[in-house]
Amino acid sequence: MIELRPFASLGAANHGWLDAHHHFSFADYHDPARVHWGALRVWNDDIIAPKSGFPPHPHRDMEIITYVRDGAITHEDNLGNRGRTAAGDVQVMSAGAGVVHAEYNLEAEPTRIFQIWIVPETAGGKPSWGARPFPKDDRAGRFVTLASGYPDAEDALPIRAKAKVLGATLKAGQSAQYILDRSRHAYLVPAMGVVEVDGVRVGPRDGAAIFDVERMTVTALEDAEVVLVDAA
Repeated sequence: MIELRPFASLGAANHGWLDAHHHFSFADYHDPARVHWGALRVWNDDIIAPKSGFPPHPHRDMEIITYVRDGAITHEDNLGNRGRTAAGDVQVMSAGAGVVHAEYNLEAEPTRIFQIWIVPETAGGKPSWGARPFPKDDRAGRFVTLASGYPDAEDALPIRAKAKVLGATLKAGQSAQYILDRSRHAYLVPAMGVVEVDGVRVGPRDGAAIFDVERMTVTALEDAEVVLVDAA
């Protein structure tokens, strides 16, 4: 099963400094049919204006993965962590028992991010933050694991959920395959470009909710960059 969720159908809120689109129910946007997809709870498509951002606010019991599409995001939290994550790179915050953090666009141009929330396997635990560069050349033509709750994904950022966040860059006409367990929930969004997922056309920033599939083939109809979550 592949359910297409066009970008135009997403929840939206424009706050001036933040232009947000929600793949799942979030804040004032509620759609009972789009509350979560397995353990995947949030996928926000955010454009943050220059010299602005999210002021300090708390989280707990959530794995929060930020994929930077353009620009850069600067993180700081009450644990003493601070870092800048640039386009193509990824940061992970395990909120654990509780953390207060801020996310700012300190750049001169808009920053575009996907912010992905995954429900952890267990509540509580020590909060943490980490970031890592993932050169696009390394994921050319194939899916590369960016964040993972599995110990065999040594090069990925760790999360506290039986889930993976993956990325791939595909040239027009190029295909990449991904093997799934039929009981898993996958969600794919092109950060740019148009792809076809087992015959379903998925445009830039559209969502594809995938379930009961053992193997899927993603074919780029034009140069594309895609992000995939594989969750319980």
